[in-house]
Amino acid sequence: MQIDERAECSSSAQVAELIRRDLRPHFERLIEFPSTPALEASSLFASLRPAYHPVMETVHTGQFAKPLAPRKPAYRILAWNVERGKELAGQIEMFRRHEYLLDADVLLLTETDVGMARSGNADVAQTLARELGYDYAFVPCYLSLVKGSGIERDIEGENDLGLHGNAILSRYPMSNIQRISLSNGIDKMAGNEKRLGSQTAVSATIEFPGRPTTLACVHLDANSTQRHRMEQMRDILDAIPAAGPALLGGDWNTTTFNSSTAFHAIMGYWLRVFMGPGRVIRNHFLHPYRWFERELFQLLEKRGFDYRGCNKIGDHSIFYHVDDFAQHKGLAEWVPLWCFAFIRWALKDHGGGCPLLIDWFASREAACKNPVVLHDVNKGPRGKLSDHDAIGVDITLE
Repeated sequence: MQIDERAECSSSAQVAELIRRDLRPHFERLIEFPSTPALEASSLFASLRPAYHPVMETVHTGQFAKPLAPRKPAYRILAWNVERGKELAGQIEMFRRHEYLLDADVLLLTETDVGMARSGNADVAQTLARELGYDYAFVPCYLSLVKGSGIERDIEGENDLGLHGNAILSRYPMSNIQRISLSNGIDKMAGNEKRLGSQTAVSATIEFPGRPTTLACVHLDANSTQRHRMEQMRDILDAIPAAGPALLGGDWNTTTFNSSTAFHAIMGYWLRVFMGPGRVIRNHFLHPYRWFERELFQLLEKRGFDYRGCNKIGDHSIFYHVDDFAQHKGLAEWVPLWCFAFIRWALKDHGGGCPLLIDWFASREAACKNPVVLHDVNKGPRGKLSDHDAIGVDITLE
C-alpha cells in the first residue's frame, strides 16, 4: 500500500502538458509490453518516470461551491459509478432536475475520466463540479494507453490525456485530501485494455459545520478475488483517521465472484448454477455479506463501521442482462464466447438477467437514515446514463 498526501507541485494544466509532451508520444511503444513487470524493468519506462509520477500522484482540485454552506440537521451523501462520464450531458441534466440529487451535499463519484475519447475528452469531475456548484478533488487511478475496453475502442477520435479515476464533490470545504493507492487485482498491462497505474481511493475531511467528517470514495477491483477486495478495503481503513465520524461509499464490486481469471469466474458461475440461480440471486447477489464477500463486511464491523443501516439491503444497484450488447462485448474480452450460451440457459427463468448489489456505504460515528437506491436516474429522457444506479443516504452528526 502507498499513501500520498495532496501533491502541490503540479497543477492540472501541468499534468496535461506532461502527458501530451513527455508521455503520449511513447504510448505506441508502451503498448507493446506484455506485462507491468516487463514495462517497469525497461529503460524506456525509466526515462519516463520523472513525468509519470507527477501525473499519477497529483490530486486535482477546484473550488466552485458557494461560500458558507448552511448547517443542516442531516447531510445527504450520494455515491454513483458514472461509467466514465460517457453520458455526461445527461448526467448533468439529471442532477439539475432530480429532486433527490438536487439536495445532495457530497458526491462520491467512481469511474470519472479526464481526456478520454469515450467521454468526449472531458474532465468529468471538474465539469460536474463547475456546472453544479461543488468543490472537487479527483485522483487518477490509471493512465490509459488505449481508448478503453469493449465498444469503447470503437469510439471515434483519440484520447487527449487518457486519465481515469475517482472523485469527491462537496458543497462544504474539504481539507486533508489524500490519495490511497491500492494494489491491483490483475496485471493491467496483460490484457487488451492497456493501463498504467492502480485503483486509488480518495479521502477528505468534509468541514460540516460543527463536526468535520472523513469521507472516502472507494472503488474496489472487479477483476480480483474476494480476499483481494477485502485487503483493498483494509488498506483504506488503515489510511483514514482511526477515530471520529467517517463514511465510506462507492462501487465495491461485491459480485461474489473471484474474477481474477476467466477460469475462476467460470468455475464460480458453475457453482452458482448448481446452487440454483434463483437461490443465489435472492440470498447472495443481493446479500453478498452472508457468505462470498463476508470477510470484507466482517472487517468493516471489526473496525467499528456499520453497513446494515446505511444501505437499502436486498435492492440491486446494477443489473446484468445477457442481451446487453455493451456488457456482452466487454465480458467477451476475457470470457470464452461459449459461456454466453450457458449464461443464457442458466438465466432462462429470470428473463436473461440478474440483479446484484455492489454499491455500498459504511459509517462510523455517523448515524445513517433513509438509504435509497435511485433506479430512476437511469430512466430519464436521455435513457440509461450509467451501468450503475446511484445510492444515497442521509447522515446526522450530532
